[in-house]
Amino acid sequence: MIELLNISKSYRVNGKTNRVLQNISFMFPTDKSIGILGLNGAGKSTLLRIIAGVELPDEGEVVKDCRVSWPIGFKGGFNASLSGEENCRFIARIYGQNVDRVTGFAYEFAELGRQFYDPIRTYSSGMKARLAFGLSMAIDFDVYMIDEVTAVGDKRFRDKCNALFKERRQRSTVIMVSHSMPTIREYCDCCAILARGSLQLYESVEDAEKVYEAL
Repeated sequence: MIELLNISKSYRVNGKTNRVLQNISFMFPTDKSIGILGLNGAGKSTLLRIIAGVELPDEGEVVKDCRVSWPIGFKGGFNASLSGEENCRFIARIYGQNVDRVTGFAYEFAELGRQFYDPIRTYSSGMKARLAFGLSMAIDFDVYMIDEVTAVGDKRFRDKCNALFKERRQRSTVIMVSHSMPTIREYCDCCAILARGSLQLYESVEDAEKVYEAL
């Protein structure tokens, strides 16, 4: 169960206050994967970060009784001064996981070789994305948060990512942000649209797509 209670979030941009989320109260379906649609700047990624707990709202509360991943595609949680291995060990401890198992899985899956032991600041964007994906798959979450990224790397690596993610989805649900309707239709059972600071649920992807296109 994930419930948003009067969530609000604002940012200061060029000396002006931009409120992206405004008093959002919303109960996420417990047995369905849900896509979140919205125009650029609507606050979709911000909402995912707040649900995951990597960013705090200005007001309101997120209530959850399940294990929720950080947003896959979000690399901001890494400490750039630490190595990939050190980051994996640190995150495994935070989530109460077996450190050696999680670190070993991430090492094998990300295929970074000796660079796994180099500081994150030396990584390319693609390397960080591969590590973030591998690390998220090393921990069994009840809900996976996906921020525009479902796989990275060449075709062989993307196929490996998709195969593993397909297996995880058999026992987990997804909250996904994407501008790609084919991706939303593939992964999600229903949709919500974030517009003008509020979140509205639609029971089918098709119904949400019609409203989204009208925006």
